[in-house]
Amino acid sequence: MLQEMEAALLTEDPRLFSALSGDIKPVRNSRTIVGLALILLGIATLFGGLIAKVTPLGLLGFVIALAGVITIVSSLSSKGARSKGARKGRGLGNRLEQRWDERNK
Repeated sequence: MLQEMEAALLTEDPRLFSALSGDIKPVRNSRTIVGLALILLGIATLFGGLIAKVTPLGLLGFVIALAGVITIVSSLSSKGARSKGARKGRGLGNRLEQRWDERNK
């Protein structure tokens, strides 16, 4: 019976099945990596400007780090928008709600 339930889950929602079984491997987004690199570069430049007592260099480091944060945030928000749009009509919650309504008719 458990195998039948697993097979039904696999056919209905393969992403959920792979998430529950642990088969999902983390996908690295290049924009996130670029954002992290910009943050590290910005902090290094900021501290370099502080140590050398060169204010414009410190400000440049701050701007670089800020650009990295903005890159990461925009990368995460674009992922969220894509996943919400993809799940809009076919989400597990929507299917379960539809089945519940069908049972109560």
